[in-house]
Amino acid sequence: MTDGAGTDLPLIRHNDYSPLVPPALGEWDPALPVSVIIPAHGGQHRLDLTLAALAAQTYPGHLMEVIVVDDGSDPPLRLPEIAPPGTRIVAADPGRWGIAHAVNTGAALAEGRIIQRLDADMVVCREHIEALARWHHLAGYLVAIGAKKFVEEPELSPAHLYDGVRTGPLEAVFDLSEALPSSTEQTISRTDGLRTSRNPYHVCTGPTVSMRRETFHAVGGIDPDVLRGEDTEFAYRLAAHGAVFVPDMAAQAVHLGLPAQRRDRDRAVRAVGPYLAHRVPLRRDLRKDRGRRWLVPYVEVVLHVDGDERQVRDAVSAALEGSVTDVRVTLVAPWSRLSPGRRAVLGDPSFELRLLREHFAHDERVRRADEVSPTPAPIPFRYTGPISVPLGHGSLERMIAALQDDRSGMLVVDLGDDGTATLERTEALGRALLLGADDVPASIKATHGVRHGDRAEFWPVPAAPAAPARKPAGASAEKAEKSAQAAPGRPAQAPPEKPAWNPPEQPTAAPSRGDRPPAPARKPESRLSRLRSAIRRG
Repeated sequence: MTDGAGTDLPLIRHNDYSPLVPPALGEWDPALPVSVIIPAHGGQHRLDLTLAALAAQTYPGHLMEVIVVDDGSDPPLRLPEIAPPGTRIVAADPGRWGIAHAVNTGAALAEGRIIQRLDADMVVCREHIEALARWHHLAGYLVAIGAKKFVEEPELSPAHLYDGVRTGPLEAVFDLSEALPSSTEQTISRTDGLRTSRNPYHVCTGPTVSMRRETFHAVGGIDPDVLRGEDTEFAYRLAAHGAVFVPDMAAQAVHLGLPAQRRDRDRAVRAVGPYLAHRVPLRRDLRKDRGRRWLVPYVEVVLHVDGDERQVRDAVSAALEGSVTDVRVTLVAPWSRLSPGRRAVLGDPSFELRLLREHFAHDERVRRADEVSPTPAPIPFRYTGPISVPLGHGSLERMIAALQDDRSGMLVVDLGDDGTATLERTEALGRALLLGADDVPASIKATHGVRHGDRAEFWPVPAAPAAPARKPAGASAEKAEKSAQAAPGRPAQAPPEKPAWNPPEQPTAAPSRGDRPPAPARKPESRLSRLRSAIRRG
């Protein structure tokens, strides 16, 4: 067993963790302390059962602490008689509320190297903590997921449950013949334990999940602004960070009570939608509203400001007006060197840069940075290309489709004399950073693959319109048609259509004297007209 980041282990391609072989349960010596964090709001009896099961764990007691975070229970939660020795109840930090806030409160107090999040209505088997913790002794970038089934809450005392969990499997305590399986277990089975899953974060629901403490804090913890679906949003950020998701079916558990979706599925689904739409760009099905701006864009477009102002503006416009509208542009230049002091406005050596800063100062889609960030997470894709080759209308869409086609981590497009353009998958970039790779492209090639393409594939040249057929010289349309019909072996051609008449545009202002057309010539007056004019004058 190792305690390190796993850089000396075989590289994991995508989410295929097959090269990692965990030790058999009960046949290894744990070394890493675990902090079990339980967010709770009311439900004292269910919490008593949860803590009784944790008291019966096979994981060494001196390596396990339990932090119950009371999220405003009335009356306040109390510590039951049967609980692990290192159990304490703390109040959630004031000013916020909800599951995410409670978990973050516990994580801030955690002393263990491993954080195990567990709901206050979960009863786990005796090997549960051990089964998940063994993976974190192998590598530091894993997220371990336990199994669960839903059961109606039985009439069961904490003492009876403790004895049952300590001496046998969960089947000896609960009647699992009527248990409702979790929908995520079907996905796990269908994707070979998530080894072939394209988006394994989908099944990483919160009731029982564990990871290294540094991994939890590296992605910023759980978003307290997300009141429904906070576990899925958190798992998405873990995926962007490069984490590998490992479900362990030996970590069995039962959830006391049926899921909320069974009580009111429509409302439960609708409650999650807005939170995930703004924060999980890969959920394209949730971003169908036209003209919307979302909290987390789909693509970051990085442009280095190394040309004139007009060229940069054209490149930005091309990026924002393409077929992929869910874009944020980052302009990289030494912006911090622009001092605010008095200067000659027109004679400023940084005139072009200041002009660009003012052009985009109030456009929330355009940001400025002195250098490129190590990762664009949680944005799932990052494009980098020269401003001399503005993105075509469909270039980004084609490049993303190419990456999604074979799940590559990077696409490199040869632009000839203009250099190269690249599209990176943030998940692959995050994995390279987690592994501490000196050569990031080489690491991405090993874990996700690198694809190459040429300019014509992603910047196709539009076909020139066909030239209109010319009429044979000296022949009318009718003669041309008869000639075509008479020629053997040649298809008959229809006479050219008469072009539709378009009325001339009305001028918006009177033309200048020099632009006025000459007045039409007057017709000569007749003898009768001259006679009538003479009579009127007389």
